[in-house]
Amino acid sequence: MPLNIDWQQILLHLLNFAILAGGLYFLLYAPVKRFMAKREQHYRALDEQTKTDRAEAAALRKAAQEKYDAAEVEISHMRTRVSDEVEAEKQRLLDDARAQARRILETAGKTAELRNKKALADSHDEIRAMAMEAVQKLIINDGSALDQFLDAAESETRDE
Repeated sequence: MPLNIDWQQILLHLLNFAILAGGLYFLLYAPVKRFMAKREQHYRALDEQTKTDRAEAAALRKAAQEKYDAAEVEISHMRTRVSDEVEAEKQRLLDDARAQARRILETAGKTAELRNKKALADSHDEIRAMAMEAVQKLIINDGSALDQFLDAAESETRDE
């Protein structure tokens, strides 16, 4: 053996190294590799789930925004319709009030006219009664005073 190299020793060391490498591979490397693969798969699944959740959230947000916009448009239409209805009701009430005021004025005018005619008729009756009374008094007292009274009554009726 030159240089004191023992091939048997080298082969034993190589065999020992192969056993050590194989043992380390099966005991450490393979389980760590499987663990890392599972961990990577877990994080990828979480990432996919997050992406899916974000897409769903975006779709829900978009749907909610569309519903909100539709509700705003519907509310605007309702406000316009209600405003128009209120305006129409206000106009109808004003027209009713004007018609009622017109009827009241017509009734008041007719009532005033009737009262005026009645007052005029009453005053004519009163004047007649007073004239008859005066005539009777004059006839009883003196005939010439009757002529003066009739002239005065005629001048008053002409003035009216």
